Amino acid sequence: MATTTSGTANFNLDLNEIVEEAFERAGSELRTGYDLRTARRSMNLLFADWANRGINMWTFEQKTITLVTGQPTYALPDDTVDILDHVIRTQANQINNQADLTITRISVSTYATLPNKLQQARPIQVWIQRYNNQITPTGLTLDGAITASATQLTLDSVVGLPATGFIKLDNEIINYGYISGNTLYNCFRGQQNTTAATHADNTAVYWAQLPAITVWPTPDNAQSYQFVYWRLRRTQDMGGGVNVADVPFRFIPCMAAGLAYYIAAKIPEGMDKLPILKAQYDEAWQLASDEDREKAAIRFVPRQQFIGSTY
Repeated sequence: MATTTSGTANFNLDLNEIVEEAFERAGSELRTGYDLRTARRSMNLLFADWANRGINMWTFEQKTITLVTGQPTYALPDDTVDILDHVIRTQANQINNQADLTITRISVSTYATLPNKLQQARPIQVWIQRYNNQITPTGLTLDGAITASATQLTLDSVVGLPATGFIKLDNEIINYGYISGNTLYNCFRGQQNTTAATHADNTAVYWAQLPAITVWPTPDNAQSYQFVYWRLRRTQDMGGGVNVADVPFRFIPCMAAGLAYYIAAKIPEGMDKLPILKAQYDEAWQLASDEDREKAAIRFVPRQQFIGSTY
């Protein structure tokens, strides 16, 4: 009698199934809603651990920011972990003229030493701010009402604000270019899909710690510029019991092994199993991460730059 295969290749596990597997490996079983809740918390901690272990290729994606004349700083998506590569694209979508040009990543200390941060030209350097999307009270307030089109904002004080960055007034995110006295200049309104609005005197000011880039020189209007980048994003949080994880199928064994190890560390009956569960997790991680990599050969190309050139 002839046999046939299933014809499908869509195996996956939802949260409930992963948690059941992990509890069984840890020598226990899923019994209560609290068990599921603590396992989901452990799963999200596991994902954070994976982000620290290196590049997760399934979270690697390309994005583009259109640069604006006179604006040095641009917010990145909230879930950005880091930027791995980047170029400045000129004359985008023009078949005969589009070019991807080098832009060098610099540290905050290097950016701080740039003598004229308002200089305009084609950007050749970028400072990447890896903030974690927190909105923090500053204790500062607006000194006078502002309209929705105002590009200068005066505060009662600027103590504690960075030299350039983002603030939040009511529901609006505002990017400011620099500070002089108690006034924020070169303000770009309605950032991060918010809407520019009027704000009353004494409105509370919040520091918006957004992941962002700051380019130098500030873009000029000689031609169009795009910042094209390849980023690592965070793995999506584990949702409810019927949700599947934001990981490729090859990481499912690693996910089950890692969660079993995390759960065993929290229950009495799992303590004796910790060494073997840790070894199984490490092995599963190594197998999955070895496969989760670029298969193309690496080629190193020396960068050419002429002394004194700004391009």
